[in-house]
Formats: sequence, C-alpha cells, structure tokens
Amino acid sequence: MALIDISNLTFEYPGSFEPIFNDLNLKLDTDWKLGFIGRNGYGKTTFLKLLMGELFYKGSITKPLPMAYFPFSIDHYDITTLNLLELLQPDFELWRLMKEMHPLEVGEEVLYRPFNTLSGGEQTKILLALLFAEEERFLLIDEPTNHLDSRGREVVAEYLNSKKGFILVSHDREFINDIADHILAIEKNKVVLQRGTYDTWEQNKNYEDQYELEKNQRLRKELRRLKQSAREVATWSDKGEAAKFGSGPVDRGFIGHKAAKMMKRSKNIESRYEKAIGDKENLLKNIEPIEPLQMNVLGHHAKQYVNIEDFTVAYGSKNVFKPLQFTVEKGDCVVLKGSNGSGKSSIIKAILGDKIPWRGRLEVAKGIIISYVPQKFHFVKGSINEFIDKEQIDKTNFLTILRKLGFSRNQFAIPIESFSMGQRKKIFLARSICDNAHLFIWDEPLNYIDVISRIQIENMILDYSPTMVLVEHDRRFVDKVATDIIELSE
Repeated sequence: MALIDISNLTFEYPGSFEPIFNDLNLKLDTDWKLGFIGRNGYGKTTFLKLLMGELFYKGSITKPLPMAYFPFSIDHYDITTLNLLELLQPDFELWRLMKEMHPLEVGEEVLYRPFNTLSGGEQTKILLALLFAEEERFLLIDEPTNHLDSRGREVVAEYLNSKKGFILVSHDREFINDIADHILAIEKNKVVLQRGTYDTWEQNKNYEDQYELEKNQRLRKELRRLKQSAREVATWSDKGEAAKFGSGPVDRGFIGHKAAKMMKRSKNIESRYEKAIGDKENLLKNIEPIEPLQMNVLGHHAKQYVNIEDFTVAYGSKNVFKPLQFTVEKGDCVVLKGSNGSGKSSIIKAILGDKIPWRGRLEVAKGIIISYVPQKFHFVKGSINEFIDKEQIDKTNFLTILRKLGFSRNQFAIPIESFSMGQRKKIFLARSICDNAHLFIWDEPLNYIDVISRIQIENMILDYSPTMVLVEHDRRFVDKVATDIIELSE
C-alpha cells in the first residue's frame, strides 16, 4: 500500500473571487478505485491537474507513483492509430497494448486505421488500453463515458472494475456504482472522502442533509429570538439616552449618571447579542438543495406529434438500421437506443427537417414548436448576455435556471469559452428549458453534466411530463424518465 499525501493544499485561479481549494488535507491509497464526483465547476479537473503538477499551488502533494491523465492531448488525428499511440507513449509494448484491447472489445485492425475514422467509443477504449498497458502508474481518468454508448459503458465498467489504482471522474451514477470502492466528493462547503459506491455516498449525504436541515431550523428559530432581543435592547438603550433630557425640576446630573450606566449596560448586552447572532449564523450550513426546475410545455391539438412508419436512413441502397415504427404522443418520452453510429442522431435530424436521406414515412404534426439541444456545443463563445441576445430568451428566467443548475452570480461575467464542458452544456439545456415548446428533442443532453443536475433534470421531466425524443446512455436516467425505448439494430 502506498499513499498520495495531500497536505494544506490551497489553490485559486488569478482574478478569482475565492479559492478552489483552501487548506485541503487528504490521504489517498494508490490501490483504490476512487470515484470522483461533484458539481460542474467545483474543481474536479483542477484537482487532477494539481496532481499532475500542471498548476502552481500552496501546500504539498507527495506522490509515490508517476501519474498519467486521460484524455490525452492529441494534435494529429489523421495518422494511423498505431503511429498516434507511439507519439503519445513512445515506450509502450505492443503485446501489452493488445492484451488490454481484448477485454475492451477492440480489434487489432483498429491500430492500422486513421485515428479520426474511429468512433468516439473506439477512441476512448484504445486510449484507455494505452494507459493500462504501462504498469506502476496511478491513473487519472476524466469523464470517459461521454463518447460511449450503452454497450461501451458496460464493457468499460467491467474492464475498470478488474483494475485498481485510479481516480475516475464520472457523472453516470450506475457507471460509478459498478466500479468505485471509494468516493471522493467535492460538495459545496467541503471535500468528502468515504468508502463505498455512489449509492453509499448519496445515502450518507441525504442523512447528513436531513440532520443539517433540522439543525438549521432550530438555529433559525434561535436567531429570530436573539435578533428580537437585540432590537428590544436597542430600544431600551435609546429610551435611557432620551431620559437625560427630561423636563421639569429634576436632578439632571443624577439622571445623566443613571442614563449613562443604563446605556453602557444596554450596549454591552446588545454587543453580546450581536456576537451570539454572528456565531449562530456561522453555524448555519449552506446546504445545496436539489432545486426544482420549471418547464414551459405547450399543449397541441394533435394526438400524434410524430409518426414514423417503415422508416430508415439510407445511403444509396444501404440502410443504416432496420426499418422502425413508432409514434410520439403528448407526454411521451421516447428514448432512441443503439450503438455509436447506429443512426440515432440521423433520426433526430430527420424529425427536425434537416436534409437526411431516408425512406419510409415520417410525419410531424403541423404547427409543432420544437426545442432542440444538439450533441455538439463546443462552438459557443462570448458572454452570457451576448448568448441571451442572440437566442432571444428571457434573461431573468434563463439566469434563474443557471443558478439552480449550480452557477454562481460571479460566473455570469466570465466568457463562455472559459467554462467547463459541463457548464457550457448547461447553457444549452437552460435555453431549451426556457423555450415555449410542444416537443423537446435532446441529443445526449447529459454528457458532461454533474450528478445533482442530472437528478434535477430527471425530476423536472417526471413533474412536467414534456413530450420528448431523447438520445441518452445514462441507464438510471433512462429507467426513470423513458415511456418507450426504441432499439436501433443494424
């Protein structure tokens, strides 16, 4: 057993309003399979960069093993996969790599194809194989599921479960559950390390939050009592001061002396109350509730919003998938399921009216307003205000949704290109949630999205029953929200 020893770690970005980490102390066993979770923007990727030594920090990090990071920084996508791997890790042994490829269900022929012709799932698997082909390293694996389909997630989960010695950042609850034996969670006010799975952490967090909520209620009652007492003492003090200026034949010296004593006493009591109020307010925990999101779902007179019969995407004489038949009616949440490249996004584009070669029957009810969240969102730049103006959305509603999804007010002044991938994706989700629409079409909406926000979106769909067509691979999410699952087969 070897330990990564993190002592008094403090780090903040230049110009930031507060530290990302402040006097953090942790000891991490290099044999653990450590699941790493937390809100987007809370510092997960920053923490991994600190472990890699890429950022300047105060404190100390003692590492008994060299560390390697996923995903790799790749400059040459157009060369063969084997040549790319040799650039990334010149001293790897081919036989070890092929040994790692086998349980990941990656064939040898992939090595001799240009890397940019591989699917996102194939690229992820081959790069993970490269990481594990080298022994005696501690691996930092940052969100590997974003380009994996459902089957790919199962394969990678089984593969990682057979390994040890890594930190795994993921927001897919079932994926983390299948792999992790310890959880590291960045919560709003602290960093928590505990033994167990995601479910273990969630259960403990719920117990702790409930306890803190009950304690907060007691503290707030005490605060109200103290503040009322402070106001009464202040009134008493003011009356004592006014008594010095009484009218008529009185001993003003005596009254002044008594009033001064009363004033001093009342000020002392008031000061004690103010200190007590400050102490109590510091004890109040800023619990991060799972705040409800509201949708603007429009009703439509049509029974069927979308009707698909004997439908397939076809290039020439070749069908991408076997012909499908399904309908989308009011309140349905239809999830399209299939492997990477099976045609899920093509179905979405066809419903949206894009020029996709297809056969069969596709009908969309007249007058249907569609709100769309695309799979790719990296192109967005500029300020949030510029995004609001361009998309012509309600500013107050949009910013309120972002706040509920974990944005701080300070972040509204930061350029969008400076945000994490999860924060950028939330901008598109918030825009869609703001829309007044009959049908919501979301293509892999949960990529990069943190666990708490996934639960918020889950609850929103269950509360409002919007009519939806989704492409999504998060098993727990799909199990909860889907009214129908359409399987695409080759």
